[in-house]
Amino acid sequence: MTKKDVKTNLLNHSEAKVRLLGEYLKKYLNIICNDGYTKRIKIYDLFCGEGLYENGGEGSPLVTMRQVKDIHFLNVAKFSSIPKIDCHFNDIEERKVKKVEQSLKDKSLYYPEIGDLQFSTEDYQVQYENLLAQLPKLKKLNQKAFIFIDPYEYKHIKASQIKNLMSKGNSEVLLWLPTQFMYRFASNGTPEALKDFITEIIPNFNEWRPGNVWNFISELKQGFQNFLGSSFFVDTFTIQKDTNTVFCLFFFTSHIKGFEKMLEAKWEIDTEYGKGWDYAGNTLSLFHEYKTNPLETKLKEYLKEKKRYNGEVYEFTLRQGFLPKHTNEIFYNWRNDGKLSVTKSDGTEVKNKKHTYLGYKYYRVEFQKAQFKLK
Repeated sequence: MTKKDVKTNLLNHSEAKVRLLGEYLKKYLNIICNDGYTKRIKIYDLFCGEGLYENGGEGSPLVTMRQVKDIHFLNVAKFSSIPKIDCHFNDIEERKVKKVEQSLKDKSLYYPEIGDLQFSTEDYQVQYENLLAQLPKLKKLNQKAFIFIDPYEYKHIKASQIKNLMSKGNSEVLLWLPTQFMYRFASNGTPEALKDFITEIIPNFNEWRPGNVWNFISELKQGFQNFLGSSFFVDTFTIQKDTNTVFCLFFFTSHIKGFEKMLEAKWEIDTEYGKGWDYAGNTLSLFHEYKTNPLETKLKEYLKEKKRYNGEVYEFTLRQGFLPKHTNEIFYNWRNDGKLSVTKSDGTEVKNKKHTYLGYKYYRVEFQKAQFKLK
């Protein structure tokens, strides 16, 4: 792969990255546009690139605008009123921004009635400062922001910036990091910019030995979570270009419903790429003794400590990067084996083995609808 190829063609891992962006925006916009609360949605792409590549691949601006256009006209067809959706594309290279602008026109992806469309050619730090000033105002106006950060170099980004963006208003952040290169440099002669980035979330960086890129990503995720605190949710989506190259998207939100929607988008793509849910229950396979289900193991440890309410298990499941349907599969299997009791708040048994009350609906209103206890 030549340097020219990297700059002018959308590579396979980048295609997977923007596909996840598109899948999530489809879910995100559908929910927010119909929540009866949000007055306007603002989407910011701070390193937008050129949008359309020589090999025909579409970058984040085109993928974003396609989803925005689709959700708008879908609701128009239903005679539904939805919030305006504003999109702001920024890149420090003017040539790239002009190409994005032209591509959106050529492909008819923007209509004024959808919302405002803005372009800028500012340094990331300037955009970051502008956002910090704007986000509190959006919150007061019942507006929400989605911020996509795909930096050219990790030196542009700090964990404290993510925390500040999350704390200022109703915002969610999707961050792309070249974790493979970060891991390699962290293991061999760490550049100062990378050291500054990592030490903010991994305080014991000098003694840190993750062992491989997968542990590196896992511990970065936990580092982000510890740094941000329990009011925020963090998850990752890994993209493996080849055997030795792994990249990663990090997703941040303060809203558990938005977090669940991101996980749904992630699992749809994971399944297609062969990394999806695989739970056989009691069905033994040739390699059964070598393979354990990570969620099942974590749930056992979690429930061993004490009885847990449905709201607690719902949140725990999501924080592990899984969906309620995954926990439901395990619980159904355990109940059939007599390993798990499920009772209502009044102590009576929940007869239907498929009823677990795991979901956002119960999390909000009936957090303690059911209790789970291992036998």
